[in-house]
Amino acid sequence: MADALRKLVYAGAILALGMQAASAQGGVGVSPQGLSFSPFKGPNRPPPTQEEIDRQKAIDDAYKSASKKIPDKKVNDPWATVRPAQNSAASKQ
Repeated sequence: MADALRKLVYAGAILALGMQAASAQGGVGVSPQGLSFSPFKGPNRPPPTQEEIDRQKAIDDAYKSASKKIPDKKVNDPWATVRPAQNSAASKQ
């Protein structure tokens, strides 16, 4: 009897921990249609102000200008000096 009770307590603890982890993955809210659950739905935020939009645009412009300054990566070909040079006449035949 004690063994069965111990197994029941362990099973209950495992189920409780499993439900706790699942409930932490998304928010449950009440909508006009009833309960809703979506892990992708964020908190309700007001639309951004003009100052926030200008700040984000400045950040984006700075990122674009910085990414244009990155030089092109050179091709590393260690066998370039070993291979024979291609002739344009040989490649046309």
